[in-house]
Amino acid sequence: MFTGIITGMGRIVAIHRLGSSSDHGNRLTIETPAGYLDDVGLGDSIALNGACMTATSLDPAKHQFTIDVSAESLDKTCGLDAPGIINLEKALRAHDRLGGHIVAGHVDGIGRVTHFAQVGESWELRIQAPQALAKYLAYKGSLTVNGVSLTVNLVTDLPVGSAGTAPGCEVSINLIPHTVQNTALGQLAQGSPVNLEIDLIARYVERMLGNNSPIQQ
Repeated sequence: MFTGIITGMGRIVAIHRLGSSSDHGNRLTIETPAGYLDDVGLGDSIALNGACMTATSLDPAKHQFTIDVSAESLDKTCGLDAPGIINLEKALRAHDRLGGHIVAGHVDGIGRVTHFAQVGESWELRIQAPQALAKYLAYKGSLTVNGVSLTVNLVTDLPVGSAGTAPGCEVSINLIPHTVQNTALGQLAQGSPVNLEIDLIARYVERMLGNNSPIQQ
């Protein structure tokens, strides 16, 4: 479990394929800030751009650790298949502050940046979300973008597409300078894909409202 408060920016520095076909995943070597791994143990969970992964080896002297990411995870996420800067968050401990919101580290879908520009001292980030996630996104609700807990300022349902299906919705989010400077969101640009996780509470509300059958004991 996580909170969406990024605890460090890392970098994927090496990718090793675990097999010869697309049915196999990759082993990633991630470089961290100095001292980041001091309280991390083998097998601990660390979220990479919002996707919960398991530390499979640690090299504190080099400030590096590795994770094995499955083919399924590679297919359902973005930003974990090439070298580059990523957001890191260690798993929540029972006595930690819940600074963001409850985040599971499970990516629900991939959105795409439609606009990213500075407005005054802050930045406006607009993301097109898939239709399957649109009903979970609400004004002043929580949304995790590449592992960062953010507040939705505006939701715009997009018009029905030519194929007769709605393409989703666009959310507008305000990023303060601290967020831009201390997370990998500052690297985004129009067209960038991003990992999205909807609010956990919204997931359960939808299930309860949509399931009219008696609870099975």
